[in-house]
Amino acid sequence: MAKYQLLVVTNPVEGREDEYNDWYDNQHLADVIAMDGYTAAKRYTVTALMGDKPAGTYAAVYEMETEDPITAFESLGKAMDAGTMYISDAMDPVRLSVSLLTPIG
Repeated sequence: MAKYQLLVVTNPVEGREDEYNDWYDNQHLADVIAMDGYTAAKRYTVTALMGDKPAGTYAAVYEMETEDPITAFESLGKAMDAGTMYISDAMDPVRLSVSLLTPIG
């Protein structure tokens, strides 16, 4: 199986940072890891050292092992739409970015 990483940069809604971090650390990471194709996850705070201001204040990197990373990513959206994966309204739904990292070589 091929290995990929999914980089998700997000922000809490103003004034709800504690709630956002509790949900992300104690529910969301485990919900994603339970999905097919996802094997591990780790969260980070984001600090800009050069260039433009980053898209968010927090980042999560999800490790993936799959032959089809797009389908694995789309399965997250389907779970959210079906109501089987809860997304806290303490996460800002506008200020976020999602990137697929594909190894080179």
